[in-house]
Amino acid sequence: MNEKIRDRIMNLREFINQCNYNYYVLNNPSVTDYEFDQKLKELQELENSYPEFDDPNSPTHRVGSDITKSFTQEQHKYPMLSLANTYNEDDLREFDDRIKKQLNEPYCYVCELKFDGTSISLTYVNGQLTKAVTRGDGKVGDDVTANVRTIKTIPLKLTKGNYPQEFEVRGEILMPHDSFDKLNKERLKEGVPTFANCRNAASGSLKTLDPAIVAKRGLDCYLYYLLSDSLPSDSHYTNLNCVKDWGFKTGNMVKCSTIDDVFNYINYWNTERKNLPYDIDGIVIKIDSISQREKLGCTAKTPRWAIAYKFKAEEVTVKLNSVNFQVGKTGLITPVANFNPVLLSGTYVMRASLYNSDYISALDLHEGDTVYVEKGGEIIPKITKVDITKRIPNSNLIKFPAICPACGTQLVRNANEAGYYCPNSSNCSPQIIGRLVHFVSRKAMNINCGDSTAEFLFKTNLVKDISDFYLLTPSSLQNLMGFGKKSAENLVKSIEESKNVPFERVLYALSIRYVGEVTAKNLAKQFKNIDTLASATLDQIKATKDIGEVIAVSVFNWFRVPENVTIIGKLKSAGLNFQIKNQTNTTTTAKLSGLNFVVTGSFSSPEERTMIENTITDNGGKLQSSVSSKTNYVVYGENPGTSKIHKANTLGIPIINKEEFKNLL
Repeated sequence: MNEKIRDRIMNLREFINQCNYNYYVLNNPSVTDYEFDQKLKELQELENSYPEFDDPNSPTHRVGSDITKSFTQEQHKYPMLSLANTYNEDDLREFDDRIKKQLNEPYCYVCELKFDGTSISLTYVNGQLTKAVTRGDGKVGDDVTANVRTIKTIPLKLTKGNYPQEFEVRGEILMPHDSFDKLNKERLKEGVPTFANCRNAASGSLKTLDPAIVAKRGLDCYLYYLLSDSLPSDSHYTNLNCVKDWGFKTGNMVKCSTIDDVFNYINYWNTERKNLPYDIDGIVIKIDSISQREKLGCTAKTPRWAIAYKFKAEEVTVKLNSVNFQVGKTGLITPVANFNPVLLSGTYVMRASLYNSDYISALDLHEGDTVYVEKGGEIIPKITKVDITKRIPNSNLIKFPAICPACGTQLVRNANEAGYYCPNSSNCSPQIIGRLVHFVSRKAMNINCGDSTAEFLFKTNLVKDISDFYLLTPSSLQNLMGFGKKSAENLVKSIEESKNVPFERVLYALSIRYVGEVTAKNLAKQFKNIDTLASATLDQIKATKDIGEVIAVSVFNWFRVPENVTIIGKLKSAGLNFQIKNQTNTTTTAKLSGLNFVVTGSFSSPEERTMIENTITDNGGKLQSSVSSKTNYVVYGENPGTSKIHKANTLGIPIINKEEFKNLL
């Protein structure tokens, strides 16, 4: 039972981490807000119920990061925390009950519009803008001051007001609907991809390296939070009115003395938001008094004095035209609904995912049905229900296929899974193309080859499997349509450089089902090289950190497929890195022999955490996942697990930072 729980926790963590990366870094959300929030909530509940699987690097312990390497990073003077959120009235009433019990004194709320843009922190000294920093990971963000200076609604120098000598004001940079429409029309004319929504456009524009381009994007900024060591008032509402008087733009806000007043405000804007010139996705509810906020405090991730009520996604009805079944790189069959283009949350959509056969069955979907389409979180379209009253008499039930729509192979369904798979991995074209695209992707082999190019190389028979990339030469490419001498040379050069990719990323690039980045790292660290992993027993694979029955069986079976073994042999001959390289600066000693360590919190990079853990084991120490009476030291980074720190203090166990840890050696 615990193995299944652990597998679920690991899968959720990997899913959420990938979603965070897509959302904050790529500005390309892959799931709806609602789906993300539900997955995060499930993970939080599982971690609370099974503390033995706690991990300080779990996404439940950190704020999503939008940091990129293209900008200088700046540390926030005041941490930029996330907000707890809800979609229902009961949660909001529970929030109010907690406030009532904790304060045990009169209080009032300030309700504000929740802008759907990208967070920004602006620092002013002597009335002049000195720094503009993105949220980042909550502690550190990107310095985008040059870009922000081009946004006309952000004052560069204050001309009036009794403002503090130094203060920070936070808000949301967003793209109004008019600017968004104009930008997408221009991109269509230029033949470049359009932005999916205003939020993506705002975030993508802010991270553009050329301020001159940012200046043309028509960005706007609304402020909602003032921070300073000398605030004008104890009232947040008063402070924001001061901010407005100083020349900043602020959104609509109102003071509410009761939770019923809060709901009146929510209900009003749930309807009126359609008339705004920009997007909002909810209402933020905050305690007005700054001193009362200090009494309530914060968790490691969210303030206890605020919550966001998020609106349900916009919904429209449309007639279903057809359902097609797509084949993924691991053979998973995904049904997709097709319908005539319909305007939804500001953009036209014509497709929606139906997820799997169980989802289709639950909808009782028939040909030609009138369906409700929702753009959950203003991003991903999905069908939520069917209007039975408009069903065509005697229409055919949509049935999940029994054979692969691409190659005709009988589909299989593994126990305890919702999805059907095509087992013909070696001869099913969409699977092969999917693996090629994944193999060259940035987080895998990082080969300078676009998706369409990878598919084109397959269809021209130059690349039949991932090993064939290493047989390409400039002369074999430059006669193909779209390739010139320079582009052919650049691709081959990029392929050659990929031979330096470390073992764990090569393992990830192989498209082994369920093996994401984290699992690939754990396998690489456990088995050191591909041969040891390939010959490992099922029990040995299951003994790897955070790997349960389902993942272990998938890995074990993958290495028993002759075609996979052949590809590994070809990749070895090509010179790929199939073992962990020895670290020349690693010294094995017995200095930490007999000592048990718990490492908690986040560090400057995953590599730094791995280095600390490796240093412990290389010098005779042992790693523990949780604090106990047998723990000798707790090594902490940023945002350490509060339960671990508390338990260590209770047991009198030394708590040290990374510099103090180095002193032990």
